[in-house]
Amino acid sequence: MQSQPDPQAPHPESPEARADRNLVELLQELRVVQTGVQIVFAFLLGAAFTSRFPQLSTFQHGSYVVTLLLTVVAAVILATPVALHRGLFHRGLKSRIVALSALLAQVGLVFLAMALNGAVLLLMDVVLGRTAAIAITAITVTLFAGLWFVLPWAIRRP
Repeated sequence: MQSQPDPQAPHPESPEARADRNLVELLQELRVVQTGVQIVFAFLLGAAFTSRFPQLSTFQHGSYVVTLLLTVVAAVILATPVALHRGLFHRGLKSRIVALSALLAQVGLVFLAMALNGAVLLLMDVVLGRTAAIAITAITVTLFAGLWFVLPWAIRRP
């Protein structure tokens, strides 16, 4: 039985076509976000092998480890939609893949925001000191929360 297009949709399309389009759009968005994860991860990997790394304080070492692990978790979560698509391809589950992948993308963005803020905290602590680092990181946390989470929520409210 063929599904009928949704006449209320701005561009009438079948549920299958909508799922296909949504998955393509989501995977494209994840490609962009993964680049950010890779940059942070590469920076953190390189930082551990610098001559100054052993001189970091206990707080800075802890910030480094937490930020590195947050980056790994973000990478895993943000890559999971690709693994889901590959593992469930041609199984008639595309709508479920899209729904779960959209949720994973949101969770991955939370972890990416925490990782990026962790990197800011670590760098600013090394360069400017603890007080400035906390103040600057509070600003970046506010920017991420506002632009990545509050703004979309506010726009979609009726």
